Amino acid sequence: MNNTAHEVLEFVKENDVKFIWLNFCDLFGTQKSVSIMADELESAFNSGISFDAHAVRGFKDVTQSDLLLFPDPATLMVLPWRPGPGRVVRFYCDIKNPDGSVYEHDSRNILKQVIERCEKIGYVCKVGPECEFYLFKTDENGDPTDIPLDKGGYLDVAPLDRGADIRREICLTLEEMGIRPETSHHEQGPGQNEIDFRFGDALAAADNLQSFKTVVKAIAARGGLFASFMPKPILETAGSGMHVNLSLAKNGMNIFKNTADGHSNIAENFIAGILAKIPEITIFLNPLANSYERFGKFEAPEYVSWSHQNRSQLIRIPAAAGEKVRMELRSPDPSMNPYLAFALIISAGIDGIQKDTALPPALDKDLYRADESILKNLTPLPSNMAKAIELAEKSEFVKSVIGQEFLVKYIASKKSESEEFAAADNKSAFYRKRYFTVI
Repeated sequence: MNNTAHEVLEFVKENDVKFIWLNFCDLFGTQKSVSIMADELESAFNSGISFDAHAVRGFKDVTQSDLLLFPDPATLMVLPWRPGPGRVVRFYCDIKNPDGSVYEHDSRNILKQVIERCEKIGYVCKVGPECEFYLFKTDENGDPTDIPLDKGGYLDVAPLDRGADIRREICLTLEEMGIRPETSHHEQGPGQNEIDFRFGDALAAADNLQSFKTVVKAIAARGGLFASFMPKPILETAGSGMHVNLSLAKNGMNIFKNTADGHSNIAENFIAGILAKIPEITIFLNPLANSYERFGKFEAPEYVSWSHQNRSQLIRIPAAAGEKVRMELRSPDPSMNPYLAFALIISAGIDGIQKDTALPPALDKDLYRADESILKNLTPLPSNMAKAIELAEKSEFVKSVIGQEFLVKYIASKKSESEEFAAADNKSAFYRKRYFTVI
């Protein structure tokens, strides 16, 4: 057991911790948890906690169904909304086979490996997610309705915005958990909100995003509301994006620039690599049939392009200075598995660096109003789930990052989902039944 684990055990003893949540996610980013009593934590650090991997979608078959959870002591977090006495803490876990080897389909470990690759070539990738979500009213039984909390729009205030108190409580809870929120506001859609938290290393950003979703749903439920991270819960209004901001640090210094002299060559290679690979990784960034309702509407991208500040582009360079200069990838949505998504995005950037991929010229046009003579020369994002699956299935790049077996399992599940959607008579009913209450 390492020193950090010893320190955690001391913290648990000294702070009236009674319950431990051991969190992980399946192939698709769905959060799972096993709860243990505090006196079992030392055994969990040493020997792991067994669970039935056959019962977790995409993990194991019934003949070899045991996997073990090993809590990562660096992810200790107190859950402030749980009632006392008897505090509850949460860890994210590494998943291992019974022989002690790393489980190859643990997406958190896949991201760790990509981070190591990035560090080996001398860079640390910083990630800052911007996550949007909708708040809906619930009925007399506490079940979610399709009635949004309010009729507010972008940056509206009360009385149009009725979500301010919920956002405030979410931000204060995140702060108590060590996740630093930076901005929060009402978004374009009725009942739609956004909370952004400070960028950090990729693994912490993915962990924090999972925690963020848990907090949002818990605080909303406590207020008699339902929070949905479905990409397009109301087809006629703005979809919920999960913009991913990325920068690269070398020797502690951000190599992204935002000056008239242009960007560093490495930053340009990194952006170019992501542009080159984005069509074949889209099914991992936009994993639901409903995800493709967003593209090309309400400032969501439709084509592979980049520019400064321009919100009609796939990648934009926001107006910023110093450590906050970064690229913003605008296609992902909140239904993604953040570990897989960040691993693939960063790997695409690394690929661009290693191949010295040239960044195409910026396209300083409003692509929602652009002439067909411009659009016909651009690569479109996949327009539906089936096309995105096809591109990923053929991708040697994706296979090199997540492995052949992982890719086969993921694609098989998504093909089944796509076929069910194609056979549905009513797509709105399919979305509500399949996604609304679980995303």
